[in-house]
Amino acid sequence: MNDDDRDAMASLLFEAARRGADYLGELGHRAVPPSPAAVADLARLETPLPAAPTEPAVVLSELDTLVAPATMATAGPRFFGFVIGGTLPAALAANWLAAAWDQNAAMASVTPGVARLEAVALRWLVDVLGLPATTEGAFVTGATMANFTALAAARQAVLARAGWDVGTEGLIGAPRVTVMTGEEAHPTLLKSLALLGFGRRHIVRLPVDSQGRVRPDGLPRVSGPTIVCLQAGNINTGAFDPFAAICKPAREAGAWVHVDGAFGLWAQASAQLAPLSRGVELADSWATDAHKWLNVPYDSGLAFVRESGALPAAMAITADYLPSVGAGRSPCNYTPELSRRARGVEIWAAMRSLGRSGIAAMLERNCRQARRFAARLGDAGYEILNDVVLNQVLVSFGAPEATQRVIAAVQDDGTCWCGGTVWQGRTAMRISVCSWATTDADVELSADAILRAARG
Repeated sequence: MNDDDRDAMASLLFEAARRGADYLGELGHRAVPPSPAAVADLARLETPLPAAPTEPAVVLSELDTLVAPATMATAGPRFFGFVIGGTLPAALAANWLAAAWDQNAAMASVTPGVARLEAVALRWLVDVLGLPATTEGAFVTGATMANFTALAAARQAVLARAGWDVGTEGLIGAPRVTVMTGEEAHPTLLKSLALLGFGRRHIVRLPVDSQGRVRPDGLPRVSGPTIVCLQAGNINTGAFDPFAAICKPAREAGAWVHVDGAFGLWAQASAQLAPLSRGVELADSWATDAHKWLNVPYDSGLAFVRESGALPAAMAITADYLPSVGAGRSPCNYTPELSRRARGVEIWAAMRSLGRSGIAAMLERNCRQARRFAARLGDAGYEILNDVVLNQVLVSFGAPEATQRVIAAVQDDGTCWCGGTVWQGRTAMRISVCSWATTDADVELSADAILRAARG
């Protein structure tokens, strides 16, 4: 790369930063969903591949002109449709810097900087989430792959206890593994189990209570290789399974207990919220997603396993052309991927910028804002269906058709964006509050818009 190339690259990156900053600056003022016209304008992308090169500056301009207006403002302060956090400033800047570094975070001997950064971030995460000191972790794409990775370690371990090496022998002829989940387990957990060879038809579904929590009295007798899957943060209600009441007897009977804590595991980071997840540290593995509530960029799943060595037993890789893969803590020995981006960079940056108190304050603020939504809508006469213990609010506006009409009207209005769900037979609007950017004023503005839609 000569001087002219370096100057051109710098100019392009500065222009990208300017356009990105302009986009973020507009999010608080624009409608949350894209306009129909902006979506229709995407048709201009449908062209044949150009026969000749295009100037990078032109490419960047086309992206900003055509795609940016057609985005959903999930990075803004009033998107409540899914458990999708925005991106903290330090995390976004670190993500851009890490992209410039272009490191394949596979082997510590090849990319020592990002490998060390990830090791530090994992240590911080284990600490702030209140997990056992022996816990090892892995950076993966999202909560689905976090569940997959932790459950792969679980499958390896429970079959090894039964005298079977699944890594060598596969599943044909293996002892049967009993898998138990709550009736309201998230579908991505079921997908992860299916990818690991545990057919949905054979999963034992455990009964739940009125908030979607697994009932301890519904746990059947554990016998043989068994994996019990629990949940920290029901996707509809935010409720937590009774970990202490289930983990102890299940583990004493030889079962492996896994917790899908895609967003709810973060309650551990707040002294105020931690009582909700009491006993979660008694499990054997955990999955969560840093994008959901640590507010870092996609994709940032995290898998944790209590037993040292259990993750490498399921994930380690060797090859003649990778002579240094075993030197130090090589991340590729803990994840499904060999090649992957350095996801730990922005997680480290987010935690470094917030500190322990900042993480707790962000979580507690979002939960307080969820309670405010429930109070505004409940005081107006609409039915709040769940106990608002975390950041999730379910509200019914009457008959299913009426609730669906309100949801559609809110989405059309554009002030905020809320989605719908059907939970325990009830049609509801689901409000998920999990962005660092959401202010109390955003909550009041959004609640006003929801009430207008309901009354209209």
